[in-house]
Amino acid sequence: MARRIPIGPGVMWRATLLLLFGIPLVALAGCGTAENGNFNRGRQLFVTQCGVCHTLAQAATTGTQGPDLDAAFAQARASGMDPDTIAGVVRAQVEDPRPVTADPSVSMPPHIVSGVDLTDVATYVSEVAGVRGIKPPTAPGGPGGQIFAQNGCSGCHTFKPAKSTGTVGPDLDKVLPSMTAAQIKQSIVNPNAKITPGFPPNVMPQNFGQAITPQDLSTLIKFLMGGSSGKG
Repeated sequence: MARRIPIGPGVMWRATLLLLFGIPLVALAGCGTAENGNFNRGRQLFVTQCGVCHTLAQAATTGTQGPDLDAAFAQARASGMDPDTIAGVVRAQVEDPRPVTADPSVSMPPHIVSGVDLTDVATYVSEVAGVRGIKPPTAPGGPGGQIFAQNGCSGCHTFKPAKSTGTVGPDLDKVLPSMTAAQIKQSIVNPNAKITPGFPPNVMPQNFGQAITPQDLSTLIKFLMGGSSGKG
């Protein structure tokens, strides 16, 4: 009679995660590879390259096109999955996302980061994803600055009051002074209504009108107005 070999919860969760992300189970063999990238640089890269599609509490990102990484890794981490294994899962998914389609709501493009950048992102995610009670660092600019950071704005826009230097979206120090509060609100809740020349549509998340509460939206607009010479 064959002897049954017990399978620990950590192994089960590795398999579950790989299936969740669509990674072949053979990838388990490489998931223990040590990652020693730059944590802070990995956070910045995650916010700018990954945060539009993924929720991750420590990064203050709220993307919904891809899996919520906190939810995806919380139980696995609680069951004993180590950071190196999590980093391996992240690396495998970035290098070979499944399924590969032209629809970003179904699959992310392969190699969205690579080389040293991928090592830094994998290291960062492996340390923070699914950690109970984790919060983003305190952002400059008071409550409005915190809302700005928590919604990933600092990863995409340059804005001196927020000490942000993102270049994915328009430089807010340049565009806000000519905008009214109503125009700023529209650019947040309906970003495709008026596209800044030189930037493509559909880059900024379309769900901020639902994701940001009316009170937080008002606080954010006041923060943006206060950091510019815009008119009310």
